[in-house]
Amino acid sequence: MTVMSEDVHPQPFQTAQVLAEALPYIRRFQDKTIVVKYGGNAMTDPTLKESFARDVVLLKLVGMNPVVVHGGGPQIDDLLKRIGKQGEFVQGMRVTDEETMDVVEMVLGGAVNKEIVNLINRNGGKAVGLTGQDGGFIRARKLLMPSRDRPDQLLDIGLVGEIVSIDPSIISFLDTGDFIPVIAPIGVGAGGESYNINADVVAGKLAEVLHAEKLVLLTNTPGVLDKDGKLLTGLTPKQIDELFADGTLSGGMLPKISSALDAARSGVRSVHIIDGRVEHSLLLEILTDQGVGTLIKAK
Repeated sequence: MTVMSEDVHPQPFQTAQVLAEALPYIRRFQDKTIVVKYGGNAMTDPTLKESFARDVVLLKLVGMNPVVVHGGGPQIDDLLKRIGKQGEFVQGMRVTDEETMDVVEMVLGGAVNKEIVNLINRNGGKAVGLTGQDGGFIRARKLLMPSRDRPDQLLDIGLVGEIVSIDPSIISFLDTGDFIPVIAPIGVGAGGESYNINADVVAGKLAEVLHAEKLVLLTNTPGVLDKDGKLLTGLTPKQIDELFADGTLSGGMLPKISSALDAARSGVRSVHIIDGRVEHSLLLEILTDQGVGTLIKAK
């Protein structure tokens, strides 16, 4: 679903108002790093894909340093179905055997990454595609997950990785050349093995390492919702713990919220979970007075 404004063609006065409103934010975030997790409908709807690419290019042109980390869950599931496999998840993490890992590398490191790079370049940017394997950029090891029913028991879900370290030098080098990094969340182990890493986790850790001004996570919901479907515009760690405990947060929202909270606690100045189904939601969040979605607070 694409959410569009009723007034598709704003009047000149409205355009001038928007530009005037954006100016203080452009000044404030000049030369600041903005890490964006790109996923959900924004990756599959043609209109939203173009909207996202233009937003990223505009942020770069006005002096910010956007870094894109992308997912690709629906595309992975489509290819798995074609080869007769069913995707399986545990606490929001994809169970990844060797055959699934081959699919993940093919989709994330290949088709999806190249499509995003081409979209940004076609809209006037200079994007460069990366995976964590390039230059050992993202070092990882096997993730063993605590069971929710038996916390003392660890679950092996295959070639799923947890981040050991991220080398920020590649991103810094690309920034100096006005390139926009587009990162597929695949890490490399000590023995050269590939690991599938949740894109929200990569985006959160990357925001910490780069000392980002903002971490923005695009989703298929208006933000974080309570049990009645009401948008929660601001969340503290205590409130997040309560939402975990009563089961409000589950599935794919678990790694998203955990990564957002870790980033906020580690010095990322603001972390936002926003509705990627809204055209230009990235610009609305960063360059206007009327932010969208949920703000994750460190305290």
